[in-house]
Amino acid sequence: MNIKTGWMIVGVALLGAASWWGYGKAVPRAVEAVSLHRGPAINAVYATGTVEPTVMISLSPKMTARLTELKADEGQRVKKGDVLATFEDADYAATIEQLQAQVDLAQKELDRKDQLVKRKFISPEAHDQAMAALATAQAALKQAEAQRDYLKLYAPEDATIIRRDGEVGEVITASGDPVFTLSSDNAPLRISAEVDEEDIVHVKTGQKVMIQADAFPDQTFEGKVIAITPKGDSVSRSYRVRIGMENDPPLMIGMTAETNIIFEETDSALLLPLKTIGGKSEVQKVENGQIKLQKVTLGIEGKDAAQIKDGIGEGDKVVSPFNPALKDGDRIRVK
Repeated sequence: MNIKTGWMIVGVALLGAASWWGYGKAVPRAVEAVSLHRGPAINAVYATGTVEPTVMISLSPKMTARLTELKADEGQRVKKGDVLATFEDADYAATIEQLQAQVDLAQKELDRKDQLVKRKFISPEAHDQAMAALATAQAALKQAEAQRDYLKLYAPEDATIIRRDGEVGEVITASGDPVFTLSSDNAPLRISAEVDEEDIVHVKTGQKVMIQADAFPDQTFEGKVIAITPKGDSVSRSYRVRIGMENDPPLMIGMTAETNIIFEETDSALLLPLKTIGGKSEVQKVENGQIKLQKVTLGIEGKDAAQIKDGIGEGDKVVSPFNPALKDGDRIRVK
């Protein structure tokens, strides 16, 4: 092969390579794309809480004494006025017996002086002193009887005993832990949840709450925010939120509950998968076979999708997932 022919072969080969390279560059890149769709979107504050009675009553003796009898126990329903426990009162029994004797003696003395003053054998002042002595004795007896009554615990209203502490023979102090904790039968249960201080600004009374508990994994219960504590806990950096429950759910006192407090909700939001949105709130819109970088305004963001408020509309298609290798104006074809 002569030199001229060799150069011709090389030239043809280079020309073919150049043509192939140009053709490859001209082929649009294949991408996957998705369209915006409409659906519900919810923004909620998550918090864990504990089921508790709306009205909780603690009962303890007004005086330090030894517990002698328990007449009720945990889980028992009691009526208003029922005696739940008694304490040692032997000292008061003796005092009351002595004071009763003094009242009887004062009454006899007054009866005697009634007759004497009628016959004018004594002055009216002497009769008045006898009346005062009787009143003083009666008051002392009444006070002792009231103090002895302090050594009994009565149910203040119809309720259920949710906790009982203390055993027979134990000395219970007036300032110590309660012997009984009751839940009023006339008050419903509620959830007390701790909300982070970063999220409490979104929480308002009356907001709907979705509730779940491990004891009922396949059920979701509804409630609403009924109260927000005005002062937060500086240690846990949280605020206590009270949640009322609707339709009398089967939750029990002391159960842990997961709550989602809904502060924003729409039934027909324009949605896109989160994976289609770039770091600068941009999407790669497919327009006439080319990429167009488009800034979007995001609304409610969920676990997998986000609401699109502005930038693109219903029916528009965007590359999925967002591909940083694609530039504005690149030619593409949708798979």
